[in-house]
Amino acid sequence: MKKIVLTTLLTVSIGLSGAFAQGCMEPSTTSTGPQIIGYVQAENITNFLGKDASGKDLTENSFKFQKARLGVTGTIPYNFSYYLMTELSPTLGGPYILDAFFSWKAAGSYLKVSAGQFKSSFGLELSTPCQSLYTIDRSLVVNELASPFRDQGIMFSGSSDSLQIFGIEKPNIFSYSLAWTNGTGLNTMDNNKSKDFIGRLVFAPCNFFQVGGSYHHGKEKNPDPTVTKADELTRWGADLQLKKSLGRFGVLSQSEYIFGNDEGSMMTGGGCGSVPEVVQGSFNRNGFYSQLMIQTPWKIEPVVKIEVYDPNVDLSDTDPSAYKKNTWTFGFSYYVNDWTRIQMNYMYNTEASSATDYAQYNEISNDMLVFQLQFKLK
Repeated sequence: MKKIVLTTLLTVSIGLSGAFAQGCMEPSTTSTGPQIIGYVQAENITNFLGKDASGKDLTENSFKFQKARLGVTGTIPYNFSYYLMTELSPTLGGPYILDAFFSWKAAGSYLKVSAGQFKSSFGLELSTPCQSLYTIDRSLVVNELASPFRDQGIMFSGSSDSLQIFGIEKPNIFSYSLAWTNGTGLNTMDNNKSKDFIGRLVFAPCNFFQVGGSYHHGKEKNPDPTVTKADELTRWGADLQLKKSLGRFGVLSQSEYIFGNDEGSMMTGGGCGSVPEVVQGSFNRNGFYSQLMIQTPWKIEPVVKIEVYDPNVDLSDTDPSAYKKNTWTFGFSYYVNDWTRIQMNYMYNTEASSATDYAQYNEISNDMLVFQLQFKLK
C-alpha cells in the first residue's frame, strides 16, 4: 500500500510539473458530462512583527479562507472542452469568475486552441496549479514578475507527443504554449489596441531532467492620463527541474530565474487574485527561487526553499527604498488521503543588505508561520 501511495504522489508531481495548467484543476475522468470541481484552502497565519518602541508585542494571528473555488468542466463532441472556475473567498474579494474558456483539440496532443480567460503559462511555478504547490505560497519573484496570472485572449499549446526527436524514445520531449492576451489582467477589458505575447517552451529529454524557457512582452496605457507614451513590459525566465527515485523515496528539485524590465510604470503584487499596486517610473527587477522536496513512503513530504527578489537591480542592495528580499521556507506537506492535505511553512525573511559589510545588514521583523488545510471536491 505504501508503495502504491508513493508511486501515485510521484506520478502526480511529475505530471503537474511539466503541464501547462490553463486552470486550477483538470477533469478527473474522461466522461463527456459536466463535472463539478473545486477546492478550499483554510489557513492559520502568524506574523511575527517584533515589538514597538514601548515593548508591546506586535505579533498577529488570524484564521482565513485563502481560497474557496468552485467550478465545472467537461467535454463536448468532438474534441471540444469547456472550463469555468469561480473564486468565492472574501479574502480575495470574491465572488468572481477566475477562469472561463473553451478548448479545441485541433490536432490531438500536437495542437490545442483555447479562447477565453485563462491562466498564463509563464514559468514553471505559475504553471503548477495552486492546490499542487510544494509550498503554501508562490515565490515572491513569481508573484511580482509573472503577473497578471490570468488574462483574456487566445492560446495555442501542445507537445511533440510520441514523435521521436534526436533519436530519443520518450513522449512529450517538447511542450509549448503561445498566447496573445489583453495584458490588463483578470476580468478587465483591454485599454489599447496592442496585445501581450506570452510564450513558453519545455525540453524534457528524459524523466530525470527538464528545462524550460518563458517570454512575455506587451504594451499598455500608462495609468497616469497625462502620460501619452505606452508602458512597455518585458519578461523572460528560465527554469530547471530534476527528479530522482531512490528506493522508496523520491527527490524533486526545482529552480527558476525571472528578469523583468518595465518602461513607464510597473505593477507590484497582483498574484492569485490580489490587486496590484502601480508605481510610476522605469525599473529592472529580477529574482530566483530554488527548492528541494523529499517524497517519503509515509505520505509526508518535507520541503526547503530559498528565494531572492531584487525590486530594483539599479539600486544598491542596502538602499532602504528597495531592499533585496531573501526568504528561507522550511515546511512539509502531509497527504491525509487523495482529497485532503495539510501543509506547514515557516518563512524566515531578511531584507538585506551588503553581503560583505555586516554593519549594513538589515532585517525587519516579518517572519511568518502558516498552517493550511486543503480539501478537494474530486
